[in-house]
Amino acid sequence: MGRWEPGARERLVIAAVDLFTEQGYDATTVAQIAERAGVTKSTFFRHFPDKRELLVAGQEMLSRLLVEGIAEAPAEASPLEAVTAGLVRAAGAMGPESRQFASRLKAAVAANTELQERDALKSVSLAAAMTTALITRGVPDATAALAGELGVLAFKRGYAEWSKEDRDTEDDLAAHVVKALDELRAASASLG
Repeated sequence: MGRWEPGARERLVIAAVDLFTEQGYDATTVAQIAERAGVTKSTFFRHFPDKRELLVAGQEMLSRLLVEGIAEAPAEASPLEAVTAGLVRAAGAMGPESRQFASRLKAAVAANTELQERDALKSVSLAAAMTTALITRGVPDATAALAGELGVLAFKRGYAEWSKEDRDTEDDLAAHVVKALDELRAASASLG
């Protein structure tokens, strides 16, 4: 595969996660990732500053989709209804390839503390993006922060359920995420 062929970024992410799963994060080098992806090390560094950043490759797009969905929710939407709109928008961007990739990514993250920390920072960043989008809509800070955190938790729970290998491949991620948010809404109401 030529180094200038499209999809280098995606190939790098897939190669990295596969190598992290096969031989461990610490044992995997940038050179190995680039070779597996069919690109040069220079191409790797044009896309990512280091191998940790491979895990958050789609974070900017995910944040943008969440924020757009929240911003485009009807003016009368409650904070959680606006979060639902953001979650549905973001979930719609994830297709079958995301689902197939999920179990390998989960295994790679579970096996390395540094990757777990990077994944946690990703969650914080997504919650902050949703919180800011809600504040822009006029939602009070504390309510916006809580709704943003619930949104991240719902996305993670829905994604985990959707990505289970025994699930129907035609399952819709958005349905799982909305169901998770509804469950969290009910659970928070029972807190008293």
